[in-house]
Amino acid sequence: MNQSESTSSADSAVFAPTFPAAQAPSARLAPLECDVLVVGGGINGCGIARDLAGRGLKVLLCEKDDLASHTSSASTKLIHGGLRYLEYYEFSLVRKALAEREVLLRSAPHIMAPLRFVMPHDPSMRPAWMIRAGLFLYDHLARREVLAGSRSVDLRSHPAGEPLKAQYRRGFVYSDGWVDDARLVVLNAIDARERGAQILTRTACVEAQRGQDHWLATLVGADGRAFTVRARALVNAAGPWAESFLRQTARPVRGGALATRHLRLVKGSHIVVPRIFTHDHAYIFQNPDKRIIFAIPYQGDYTLIGTTDVELEGSDPGAARIGEDEVAYLCEQASRYFAQPVVPADVVWTYAGVRPLLDDASGDPSAVTRDYLLETNADAAPLLSVWGGKITTFRKLAEDAAGEIGRMLGEARPAWTEGAWLAGGDLSPWIGPTDRRTRPDEAFARFAAEVQQRHPWLPPALAQRLAHAYGARIERVLGDAASLADLGAEVAPGLFERELRYLREEEWVTQADDVLWRRSKLGLRYTPQQREQVQAWFARGGA
Repeated sequence: MNQSESTSSADSAVFAPTFPAAQAPSARLAPLECDVLVVGGGINGCGIARDLAGRGLKVLLCEKDDLASHTSSASTKLIHGGLRYLEYYEFSLVRKALAEREVLLRSAPHIMAPLRFVMPHDPSMRPAWMIRAGLFLYDHLARREVLAGSRSVDLRSHPAGEPLKAQYRRGFVYSDGWVDDARLVVLNAIDARERGAQILTRTACVEAQRGQDHWLATLVGADGRAFTVRARALVNAAGPWAESFLRQTARPVRGGALATRHLRLVKGSHIVVPRIFTHDHAYIFQNPDKRIIFAIPYQGDYTLIGTTDVELEGSDPGAARIGEDEVAYLCEQASRYFAQPVVPADVVWTYAGVRPLLDDASGDPSAVTRDYLLETNADAAPLLSVWGGKITTFRKLAEDAAGEIGRMLGEARPAWTEGAWLAGGDLSPWIGPTDRRTRPDEAFARFAAEVQQRHPWLPPALAQRLAHAYGARIERVLGDAASLADLGAEVAPGLFERELRYLREEEWVTQADDVLWRRSKLGLRYTPQQREQVQAWFARGGA
């Protein structure tokens, strides 16, 4: 694995929309030139931008909000094959996702880790033989090198049985992985930028006119100023807005519509409650409605419970919020298993995201395929639209998309991401070389210990958080600091000015929520007053 940790601006500077201060950009000015314009700054858009940039193409990505503002920061935070999809005979999807688990875990051990899941057996849901058969397939559909296989456990003696009701005596344990989803998006964007891509956040694509050999797109920044981009190809990775982008924003060469597919927008909501259990396993619970929910250790002091599947019709995906009925549902289902009931009053935070699932005519939202489809159109200037997908398969999706773009442009170039580190993922300068058999969580533990040894003045909790967030890039945050005083003012508990400046300069942060709820989850721990302190720092311009 090899990834440069130095920012290269020489290639990306040509795309930067910089103009004389007195002159407002407009569509009448000479357009910026690139090979590929990517619309959408979620995991698929950033993954595609990274892959294309690594193949030597000039890429510009625009995102109307912050990176990972919507679906890509509202997942269940799992790198998983999708055990339940076996019941829907989605063997291809499960195999593809299982094969990706360890590829991803190795690429960024600071933001991903193996996680063991416990499924308490409820005979009224599924017979034991069916679960064993499913787990056997799950273990063997793809090669495993660091993840342990499944096994049966006696919940009367296993630590995972302690918080459960006494009726659950038997269970099954299997492996998947955990991921910080929002940071995964940012790491892809950083790597894309370091390979020459230009990443423009809070920049909306308001029109894209297709020509025979190019696209002419109008982008509008947060300040309302417009500029034009001329691209040889367009990638529509707008997630829940992918269909509406083709129907309302992208214009064909001649009359007609570019959209040929329909998305089903399915809202998935989660609740966070104070920690229910102290062991390091997660739970997968079977519900009477044949759905499943997860209960996952979260941010040390909390338990994350989700998700729901609610059809979203006729409303803006960006405005999706959890409903009281969803809170009640998640509490009720979790309480079927935990000895201490979970009630709505326990909930300290909620979030909801909208999954853009390809409409496959399934009546049940839970049964709609989570696989992706890449639709290409080369009748004129190349167009690629991303339909569906899940976070676990984003790298493979991006690899396939970049291959298709290269084919349509007549510039096929080799794939490269399978063995590459994500930003901060190469820990070898800190811990020495590792190989494919090294467990990512063990590599990270060694790295975190080395961070603490090199910087003994860092409080352990802060050192651990920074190690998780930035991995091998942590020195970019700390710089030459030799004490807490060197980190500047403590804007909120454990959040210092030096980190905020780094985030503003290196990770596209422009406002408090970008830090509190996406680049970190510090907002979960802070009081309203402490969150306001961070907002005030940005309002002052970081002074």
